[in-house]
Amino acid sequence: MPKIAYERIGEYVRTALQIVSDSGGALRSREVFRQTGQRLVFNDYETELLEKSGLVRWTSFLSFYSIYAVKAGWIVKNAGIWHITPEGESALKLSEINFYEEMASKYREWKQNQLPDSPSEEPEGIEEPEEGDVSRQLTYEQAENTAVAEIESFIGNCGPYEFQELVAALLRGMGYYTPFIAPKGRDGGVDILAYSDPLGTVAPRIVVQVKHRQQKATVQEIRELSGLLQRDGDTGLFVSSGGFTTEAEREVKGSRQHIENMDLEKFIGFWKNHYGSMKEEDKALLPLRNIMFLAPTQSS
Repeated sequence: MPKIAYERIGEYVRTALQIVSDSGGALRSREVFRQTGQRLVFNDYETELLEKSGLVRWTSFLSFYSIYAVKAGWIVKNAGIWHITPEGESALKLSEINFYEEMASKYREWKQNQLPDSPSEEPEGIEEPEEGDVSRQLTYEQAENTAVAEIESFIGNCGPYEFQELVAALLRGMGYYTPFIAPKGRDGGVDILAYSDPLGTVAPRIVVQVKHRQQKATVQEIRELSGLLQRDGDTGLFVSSGGFTTEAEREVKGSRQHIENMDLEKFIGFWKNHYGSMKEEDKALLPLRNIMFLAPTQSS
């Protein structure tokens, strides 16, 4: 019976990580699989549909062995998005076979720490993914992808002042008071002021700039926010649904004043984490519902 060689598995996962790297370091899992399918050439065995799950064999192997890359510390999966780590970037320099061997070694080391009684040696032959485990893994990632895509679509259809209200609602859910939210018609300046107490007597005062657009926030806009931080203890928060340029992110990290940046991914993550603490009227601005389903096995 045909087999998929270790080197080929290394090529699967290495190609997927390269695609994530080429996409700026983060990419939705469905895009990772789609672009991997475009970049590699597969034989009939690799493209065969598996009888029980209906999955294509190569996608089954990539999903299964991507867990090895997670445990190796080369990628992080969060809310249906793959993030490549600095260690993962370094691993891209390895050949396909060395990539696989290093990944498998790190996975076995992780597994040995988690399950001391498990065998540490490489199993004889390729470890065939269990269709049930892989199907759950893909279902889990697809569910995350679908959920986040719907939330992003909802936010994308909001107007700029509606998104500003969402940011203010998030801050209230995080325990802050928002006595000032810029009214419509205001151009530039401070969009939201947030305080730790109702009277604003306790530092810090959070000065918030909100941009809701496809374009990334620029370094000049970060510097303009910095110029608004005039009180001792002021903290700046720049929320940009379109993300930030590399220069803007570097400006945030290097600023002498305390400035935080929040892109759409961070905003959605914070909204989920603090949703339970929000008032009902704030929840209604972006309503969510938890759905329980069987999670994938992470130790196989």
